[in-house]
Amino acid sequence: MKRLSPIELEFFRQLLTSIPEEMGAVLRKTAFSPNIKERRDYSCALYDARGETLAMGDHMPVHLGAMPASVAHAIAGAPLNPGDVVILNDPFRGGTHLPDITAVSAFFVKGRRAPAFYLASRAHHSDVGGMSPGSMPLAREIYQEGLRLPPVRLVRGGQIDPEILALILANVRTPEEREGDLRAQLATLTRGEIRLREMVARYGLPQIQRLSAELTAYSERMMRALLASLPEGRFEFTDFLDDDGAGGPPAPLRAAITLRPRHATIDFTGSSPQREGPINANLAVTTSAVFYVFRCLLDEDVPATGGLLRPLRIVAPEGSIVNARPPAAMAAGNVETSQRITDVLLGALAQAIPARIPAASSGTMNNLSLGGWDPRRQRRFAWYETIAGGMGASARHPGQNAVHTHMTNSWNTPVEAFEHEYPLRIRQYRVRRGSGGPGLQPGGDGIVREFEFLAPSDVTLLSDRLLHAPYGLAGGQPGAPGAATLVTGSTSRILPGKTTFRALPGHRLRIETPGGGGFGLE
Repeated sequence: MKRLSPIELEFFRQLLTSIPEEMGAVLRKTAFSPNIKERRDYSCALYDARGETLAMGDHMPVHLGAMPASVAHAIAGAPLNPGDVVILNDPFRGGTHLPDITAVSAFFVKGRRAPAFYLASRAHHSDVGGMSPGSMPLAREIYQEGLRLPPVRLVRGGQIDPEILALILANVRTPEEREGDLRAQLATLTRGEIRLREMVARYGLPQIQRLSAELTAYSERMMRALLASLPEGRFEFTDFLDDDGAGGPPAPLRAAITLRPRHATIDFTGSSPQREGPINANLAVTTSAVFYVFRCLLDEDVPATGGLLRPLRIVAPEGSIVNARPPAAMAAGNVETSQRITDVLLGALAQAIPARIPAASSGTMNNLSLGGWDPRRQRRFAWYETIAGGMGASARHPGQNAVHTHMTNSWNTPVEAFEHEYPLRIRQYRVRRGSGGPGLQPGGDGIVREFEFLAPSDVTLLSDRLLHAPYGLAGGQPGAPGAATLVTGSTSRILPGKTTFRALPGHRLRIETPGGGGFGLE
């Protein structure tokens, strides 16, 4: 068999990657909610006939590393026929948390009965029901968090099932917006299928399958080569989530990384048992954080295929905060616990390769969800946002200010779009000067974002790093912890990081996000 040239393989890699990138552009341009079209809280990817990742867009790390588990459950739970689309959000079937709905379709080549590829689109929906607007509540079991979807066919033979759609829309606060976003996700799959059909027509399925296998094997070889270059040994680190949102104490997360030539074991034994509050993560989220961290260690722009995970063995005890059992509440596991898993993995790797690992970044997505009745538009509203913070410094560079880091890759909602869509006003939006940790290379500064409520609203805040500040490295100092304050008239009240409350017109919520840790002695 003719050996592939690097140029040929790179050309094919870019061709594959263009498909989920274009899918993402379609989703952004056709979605209804600012959460998707402005914040870009979505991800798209392409998978082979076994459900292994072939290509992904430059989207959300926490989505992309976890989506193969959803694709596997979609394939197993509801075998796909031509024209079918399965949707699911169940964290115990590969989902991340309930607002993240994944749509999966199969691509068939004429004359073949089995799918040749799978396409997937995941988007964070601003509301999927549950006990509070935005579906990110301080729940104690998953049943309180919203509508839980096992793999179900939303589309059969090219036609949307009206009963499934009606069931979903009857359980959310903003049905028009939800239907628009779901239809946008379906449009992404259609666009992906069009591009795949063009590729098959031009190159033929056998050649594409051969190139796909070569690309995945190349990714695996690159990861094994990286591991062979790292110091052998066992490296451990522990960090904490402030609390579980249900009155529980700080939750430890521990990781022990054992590096051997060409393979590694990542063991989370010793991490907190699953908690009563919503900070529990599933194995898909934990796998996603591992995938992200080890991919970041690669010096070259290696194809982000399933081959990167083959040399990595993950040990995540069932019933722990990193591999929770039903009916654990999961809303913050995807957003807060994933960030802390990342911090713990980087802390362990800093002992092995200290010059290559940055100090801790803000370590929280500062999740804010709210909703109520909009008197101007005469309709219900539900909104969700993550707020950026400071990046950790490294041996070579100071941390960046006011940026989303690690497991999130979203944008902040632009002020103009926010005030146009919702009965709120932005009173402050600025860099939180001085919040980065001091060091030879200082950590990046966080953000101050202050909201004024123009209509009664039910508000939920899920954040962290208010008690356990982002750590510094090599003598660098920690970043400033976060803070949240509710201002009502002439009085102000400091809020816990995980809280829910009723805001009235004129009330103001000020969120100050953590700075990144510093690196090195000044």
